[in-house]
Amino acid sequence: MTRLHLFDLDGTLIHGSAAAIEISRQLGLEREIAALERAFAGGELTTAQFAERACALWEALTEEHVAAAFEGAPWLAGIREVWADIRVRGERCAVISLSPGFFVSRLLEWGADATYGSAWPAVPFREPVDPEGILTPAAKVRIADELCAKFGLTRHHCVAYGDSLSDAELFTVVPVSVAVNADHHVSEIASHAYTGRDLREAYELMGNHT
Repeated sequence: MTRLHLFDLDGTLIHGSAAAIEISRQLGLEREIAALERAFAGGELTTAQFAERACALWEALTEEHVAAAFEGAPWLAGIREVWADIRVRGERCAVISLSPGFFVSRLLEWGADATYGSAWPAVPFREPVDPEGILTPAAKVRIADELCAKFGLTRHHCVAYGDSLSDAELFTVVPVSVAVNADHHVSEIASHAYTGRDLREAYELMGNHT
């Protein structure tokens, strides 16, 4: 095994959207989550504060809503094919996202070797969010190191895929990175940049073919 592929979720695997947006759409709360997203992007909320407010917003959330949000999200094409090719090559892939773990973990069924998301309470919510369980951008680097240790690799073996400021810290510590439909926070520091709706095309920028 020579590579560990690390994928962001929001804005990367999901085109132009995020888990929180797709979940809120199921509840008819698009306007409310958009306000929280703007506040977070503007630095007015920490990741934990965003999660606490979103949790309160989603008080009626059920597993059926989560399933519908996942199935209806605008996923990039070719995700399963890319992950299958990674596995055939003897490599590994993981998803590391600040979004709720109960959403991110569903990607294990698509072929990810591991998924990491923020530790939210179980759905339907009966407990508040524990701020200590909510991931930050820095946690992406920590988790990458933990995965490297698990698989007997180092940062030198990592490839990161992301789209925004939350991925920038990870991009600076790995040798290869792919900016996917990205903003300037990562497009200016990435090894490769891709704009489009097919993960296979971004993956092929490194000379891979599915």
